[in-house]
Amino acid sequence: MKLHARIKQIEKICDHSFSNKELVASAITHASAAEGKPVSASYERLEFLGDSVLGTIVALYVYERFPGMNEGELSTMRTTLIAGETLAAISESLGVGQYVLLGHSELGTHARGMRKVLEDVYEALVGALYLDGGLDVAQDFVYRTLLRFATPDLARRPMSPKSRLQEVTQRDFHCGPTYKVIGEAGPAHTPTFTAVALLNGRRIGRGKGSTKKESESAAALNALRILGYDHEANVEFSQYVKDASGDADVS
Repeated sequence: MKLHARIKQIEKICDHSFSNKELVASAITHASAAEGKPVSASYERLEFLGDSVLGTIVALYVYERFPGMNEGELSTMRTTLIAGETLAAISESLGVGQYVLLGHSELGTHARGMRKVLEDVYEALVGALYLDGGLDVAQDFVYRTLLRFATPDLARRPMSPKSRLQEVTQRDFHCGPTYKVIGEAGPAHTPTFTAVALLNGRRIGRGKGSTKKESESAAALNALRILGYDHEANVEFSQYVKDASGDADVS
């Protein structure tokens, strides 16, 4: 599919006609398809911006929408809504994946890798919408595609390992964990990353995963077990999104 056709389809998904079409092109271009081009040609910079914009939009929404919730409940809801598996599920439900530009080295991307791409592209689109149309346009997209799933039930959903570790260490040790990726092994198309969780510079957990985020999550889960905290499994939000998507059109 030609680039201009991909852009038109993404504009339909976003319900926004971009003044700067290059923003759309960048938002759907994986780094593997932008080799030799400026860094702005791929979605990485837009993803960085979109991550912050999305966090602000979601925080403002849940704060105003649920005045009876305490800080912990609001934090759990926000964490669940902006979690990688949530954003990937939303992107998949919107049909974004078929319009993403991947380089030859990524064309055989496995399911986990593609979920990461879908997550990143959603954030990149939020960043692109913010730059092209302002906060209101970005909010409209997030409200329509993501925040309609914000129900009180989400405040009671299990936290991800990283969020749970953050919560218990802040409560009991008055400081939060940090993470460091200490290794990468395997072929480029299916790497395995090793990360450690640190508290005050001391290693409290170690884990592996097919992405850096997954390895950090595994390290957090390992730390929770070592420190003796009960932990509920990470939320698999994709089925929740698919079930709810049957009630209304999100595209």
